[in-house]
Amino acid sequence: MSDLFPETTPSLTPQNLPELDEWRNLKIDQQPTWHDHPDFKASINELNSVPPLVFAGEIDRMRKNLAEVAEGRAFFLQGGDCAETFAGATADRISGRIKTLLQMAVVLTYGASMPVVKMGRMAGQFSKPRSSDTETRNGVTLPSFRGEMVNGFDFTEESRVQDPKRMVQGYHTSASTLNLARSFTTGGFADLRLVNQWNKGFTSNPAHARYESLASEIDRALKFMEACGADFDALKTTELYTGHEGLLLDYERALTRIDSRTGRPYDTSGHFIWIGERTRGLDDAHVNFLSKVNNPIGVKLGPTTTVDEALTLIDKLDPEREPGRLTFITRMGASKIRENLPKLVEGVQNEGAKVVWVTDPMHGNTISVPSGYKTRKFDDVVDEVRGFFEVHEALGSFPGGIHVEMTGDDVAECLGGSDPIEEAAFADRYETLCDPRLNHQQSLEIAFLVAEYLSRR
Repeated sequence: MSDLFPETTPSLTPQNLPELDEWRNLKIDQQPTWHDHPDFKASINELNSVPPLVFAGEIDRMRKNLAEVAEGRAFFLQGGDCAETFAGATADRISGRIKTLLQMAVVLTYGASMPVVKMGRMAGQFSKPRSSDTETRNGVTLPSFRGEMVNGFDFTEESRVQDPKRMVQGYHTSASTLNLARSFTTGGFADLRLVNQWNKGFTSNPAHARYESLASEIDRALKFMEACGADFDALKTTELYTGHEGLLLDYERALTRIDSRTGRPYDTSGHFIWIGERTRGLDDAHVNFLSKVNNPIGVKLGPTTTVDEALTLIDKLDPEREPGRLTFITRMGASKIRENLPKLVEGVQNEGAKVVWVTDPMHGNTISVPSGYKTRKFDDVVDEVRGFFEVHEALGSFPGGIHVEMTGDDVAECLGGSDPIEEAAFADRYETLCDPRLNHQQSLEIAFLVAEYLSRR
């Protein structure tokens, strides 16, 4: 069997892999109540037997790449939808997100002279934690929308049923998304010599023009290299990893496979899996389960995180202190990052652990506006990014990455930017089913900002 393909067992049960099922006896939050659904067992059995979405060899390569980030020799770019939708898994929308990620990566690579590890928040980001189990409208109370892998967005009793068959649909949609992403990144679409063409189809704006200027610089440099007889094989393709929040443990457990080379378990639902701020309880199910798999793991850390909690998470998820294994994704909010992040970084530094530090400048800056929409101010997002870099610069640690909710579409969901989005535009161009995302030009603006910070290091 190829090293890239983990052994696919027909069924992984508590009898033959009991350590992977310890989580079932622990406290667990944010889970659907679908275990008594008549289709639950059949859905799990099907997921137990389907092929892996990603392969052990790919996961191992990502860990090695992230080890370079942990050592300060590369940068980690994560971006994609807040919550994917089944209907949104079209070629145009997937290619738009990938093109935007590639553009951001080019800006970072060229501006900072540093390799970029690219990860799409895609092919699995179909579930979301919620602050309440129910939602009430006009006196009617129904289960909250938890992402399309759990239930539907429409506010009807039928739509809001938590249906385990949606996990199977999520798997197949993820497989289609991954297939297209691999085609784009290895079939010529990502060839760096086509960097000028990646802007086609996007609305012209200030960030678009700035990217065009940078792309022209890169094009001239490549023509010079070509004239010198340089080998362009390394520029023809790129590796795009995928990741999502490992929220639905029924799904993650069913897609865990044993690698034939090492006998170790890999969660093959994605290359990189993270634990959310709401489910990172030290003795809870999510931390326990993800401590058992060989993937690189992330943990979201909000403003209330203590140094002791961070160190205990390292002990549980990265006991061997292996660079590339553990990523801390901080989501403090612009007003709190300069106050709350330093103690965490210092505590980890003093422990000697080599985690990857990533900023999520989105989730701590969500507000509601009078029209009822959830949004984020672009200036707040930028300020949290600045604060993240300022803290790491002051402490001599490496600001390893950025995690943004973004899209390649011309949406209006976050206020501001160089071509400002106003609240009035929400009525026509607000498309997210959950949290507001940066649009294409706002995403590029963030990339240019980060490149400037990295270039000064």
